[in-house]
Amino acid sequence: MSKVSSVTVAKFGGTSLKNYQSMVRCANIVIEEPSIKVVVLSASAGVTNLLVELTAKDVSDAIASTLIDNIKNIQLDISAGLFEQKQIEQNRVNGYVLNLVHELEYASQMLREQFSLKLVDEILSFGERFSSYLFTEIMTELLSNVDDKPQLVRFDARRIIKTDSRFGHARPDLTAIKQQSQLSLNLPECLYITQGFVGEDSFGNTTTLGRGGSDFSAALIAEAINADKLQIWTDVAGIYSSDPRFVTTAKPIKALSFNEAAELATFGAKVLHPATLLPAIRSQIDVFVGSSLEPSAGGTHLTTKPSTSGVRAIALRENQTLVTLSSPNMLLASGFLARVFAILAKYELSVDLITTSEISVALTFDNINGVSEGILPQECITELEDFCAVSIEGELSLVAVIGNHNPDHETISSTELLFKSLGDYQIRMICHGASRHNVCFLVKQSIAKNVVTNIHDQIFG
Repeated sequence: MSKVSSVTVAKFGGTSLKNYQSMVRCANIVIEEPSIKVVVLSASAGVTNLLVELTAKDVSDAIASTLIDNIKNIQLDISAGLFEQKQIEQNRVNGYVLNLVHELEYASQMLREQFSLKLVDEILSFGERFSSYLFTEIMTELLSNVDDKPQLVRFDARRIIKTDSRFGHARPDLTAIKQQSQLSLNLPECLYITQGFVGEDSFGNTTTLGRGGSDFSAALIAEAINADKLQIWTDVAGIYSSDPRFVTTAKPIKALSFNEAAELATFGAKVLHPATLLPAIRSQIDVFVGSSLEPSAGGTHLTTKPSTSGVRAIALRENQTLVTLSSPNMLLASGFLARVFAILAKYELSVDLITTSEISVALTFDNINGVSEGILPQECITELEDFCAVSIEGELSLVAVIGNHNPDHETISSTELLFKSLGDYQIRMICHGASRHNVCFLVKQSIAKNVVTNIHDQIFG
């Protein structure tokens, strides 16, 4: 597909779509920016959490019914803002919503009878299917009196986002996505509205890209259609120097290099999904992160240009597990790490950080469920214990200090300020050197937020 003049893909997150008024704000952003040709939507705030609860193995019929009612009410509350003077149109919209609710009830019943990850992904897709339908109706209403309006098309993202069959964290098929985009999208004549997060495998089954995958969906589509820009609209004015929910002095960052943004997304920044930047970097797509609540307030621009030396942000990622493997046989021996990683690869375990000594190696794992005992399957532990001692430690948090750590160009070393701020805390592990954009360390989860606040005050104070 050849590039058309100034094409933008805009993604709106769940907090930006939480109710009718929020959706109207997002719709006006789209209407006021003619370059936006594709809109990618998350589920409305809270809906995905309810769907996740609905897919629990032990959910009862009564709880499932309550959860579905809560989801239905969120959607009907949004619908209530539409067509207040047009009861026939209101009935049509509500009818569509209720049909989706019935589909959700059937899928939930099937899952309770026989659990499968395939059905879990099918159920999790409903949030985006609800929001994309309602958003399209809102856009249609707002454009009803506009003369020079684009042709509005709502399409099923599963027509384009082709993946493998790894339910829950499917991997996209980039070639197929490119081909399907060329077949399905007519740019620039139309304005397309679609779902984030969901895809389809080669057997026609619904898949999902993992929590936060709507950002990734938008970036994949932007890459496939050769877009110029990718906008990520959320409820905060860009990426902050730390989490403003507990670091009250955190400030928005006007510009970040792709390298810094990738580290920040990977190590805890909740505004941006880690995988989002991969397609953007590959295709040199400008990325902007802004607030749908205050679109005129600016935001954060991500650029390929290297940034000046210094710290940009401090990120926190909770629920980390530290696994230490020890063996005297490591001393002066070769092949130990190769054997370890071959076993971890066998069980599809991804390591975040690694440090080594003469007779031990320490590895960290991101544990989204918060139960460190389950991070390594028992079969994996048994294989490792054949040649080393295995120690597993939970209730840890990873603190990442993101920036351009280049002491040759710093008047006051940010690394020096960092270590000064850590003097009163016990550090469980530290990792630096693999990237000049990141210094990481582990601390007890109970003190992690205090540690982040203290570092932020020392460096930015």
